[in-house]
Amino acid sequence: MKRRNFIELVSSGGGMLAAGSLLPSSALAESIEKAGSPTAARARELKADVVVAGGGLGGFAAALASLRNGLTVILTEETDWIGGQITQQGVPPDEHQWIETHGAPQSYRDYRNAVRDYYRKYYPLTDEARARKNLNPGDGSVSRICHEPRVALAVLMDTLAPYLSSGKLTLLLEHKVTAADVTGDKVRALKVLNRRSGNEVVLTAPYFVDATELGDLLPLTKTEFVTGTESKKETGELHAPEVGNPLNNQAFTMCYAIDYVKGENHVIDKPKEYSFWRNFVPKMTPAWSGRMLDLSYSNPRTLEPKALGFHPEGIKTNADLNLWNYRKIINKNNFNPGTYPGDITIVNWPQNDYVLGNIVEVSDKEFNKHVDRAKQQSLSLLYWLQTEAPRPDGGQGWAGLRLRNDIMGTEDGLAKYPYVREARRIKALFTVLEEHVGAENRAMITGKKTGNTSAEFYDSVGVGYYHIDLHPSSMGVNYVDFGSLPFQIPLGSLIPQRVENLLPANKNIGTTHITNGCFRLHPVEWSIGEAVGMLVAHSLKNNVIPRAVREDKQKLAEFQRVVRAQGVETQWPQS
Repeated sequence: MKRRNFIELVSSGGGMLAAGSLLPSSALAESIEKAGSPTAARARELKADVVVAGGGLGGFAAALASLRNGLTVILTEETDWIGGQITQQGVPPDEHQWIETHGAPQSYRDYRNAVRDYYRKYYPLTDEARARKNLNPGDGSVSRICHEPRVALAVLMDTLAPYLSSGKLTLLLEHKVTAADVTGDKVRALKVLNRRSGNEVVLTAPYFVDATELGDLLPLTKTEFVTGTESKKETGELHAPEVGNPLNNQAFTMCYAIDYVKGENHVIDKPKEYSFWRNFVPKMTPAWSGRMLDLSYSNPRTLEPKALGFHPEGIKTNADLNLWNYRKIINKNNFNPGTYPGDITIVNWPQNDYVLGNIVEVSDKEFNKHVDRAKQQSLSLLYWLQTEAPRPDGGQGWAGLRLRNDIMGTEDGLAKYPYVREARRIKALFTVLEEHVGAENRAMITGKKTGNTSAEFYDSVGVGYYHIDLHPSSMGVNYVDFGSLPFQIPLGSLIPQRVENLLPANKNIGTTHITNGCFRLHPVEWSIGEAVGMLVAHSLKNNVIPRAVREDKQKLAEFQRVVRAQGVETQWPQS
């Protein structure tokens, strides 16, 4: 008997499915049962116009843009929270200085304003804070809108509510993609596992979007991809190393939230790996400044030792930066007296960047091992802050620091998922290089001063900006941090070289290790997802594949008009 793949078995079991419906498939169940799966009787099939795997900001934006343009969508997410880095990873937005007026899609700015409105509607703000047009709930220095993960989640879910209610959107939380069915250059279906129940579901659609945090669909669908660092010979980039290394990926971080209750003792149990992390000195090239658990680090630009300050009451220290204020998501002074005993801040600092292992392109066992150790590192940092960190008064430790597991929605108080800075990246029709966006490299190419503009892309479908910010890596490379220029997002970087109906919508687009450093931030990820969602809708409407949209000048111009009409900027304003 001819062996059939799982989509053939599903197709033989019944007729067409309505979007959002759930239908048992006896044929699929039989195939799973023969393979020895205990979930045979619970197999299901779902069908939509597009399947978006990964509910981070890119996946959310791709789903929203698709829904807004009349498509039915299945959105999957490994954890029980959508939002990616802004929610389940606990990272307040990293944004550029023009974000309030331009440099991101209108839908992203709508999200930011909805966050402010949420605080105004439900929180006991002071009159002064409530009247502030650009309210920043935490007044953290990293962003103009530092806010709680749960508020971000509420706003995102409210945005999706009408699509969920109408059946246009099927949201599958705690579902992980485990397999793909591919024929030639097309993906036919994905198999996902319900992590809570153990049920398996088959998802079919004309288009699939990989918005997972690590680009998980790329190997499953046999989509060509790269990882790690390219060599200078490969890319010609000014800051690329002489020798590339596919295992050299940026550190990830297990973030957490803390507040400070003066006069109380909230010291956690001593972490089992505390003695290791207390004395850990990263082996870096160039060298790290000293021990990881210390109020100093390597200056990202110069790599010279740089002092950091810490005072949980926000009091100014001798250092330029008080870490407490850096990612502060609640400033108690923005709320009526007595609402909060102290400020709340997110710990995503140099001291809890995990550099002892790579989680890109590894087994689940290896992934879990490094995540567990990263959690020990983060808890060790907290214990050190509570018991040994030097205080301005000459004492040691701040016993009143309290781990806020309620803020992160987890039992252990740590984020639901690692804060991922780097993933698998597609081999794209066009790859963004440092010469396109890096200030110094671009100046060398153009012969102009570093204040010139980034490369103009004829196929631009969005814009973004952040300095090129590469954290210490899993292979011992210290910070690589330097200036970039406000850039465009080329459509070619969103289209794989071969596969026709799979598109990236996270940190997995056509960048290099270097240029990922400015394309990986919140508004850029959202912009990528927005463009991809509209591209899927446009391709289905006009019966063309994404590659054909880019290759035909008329089709490309038409798509760019659609993009701009929906609030997406494709060029930066002329200065």
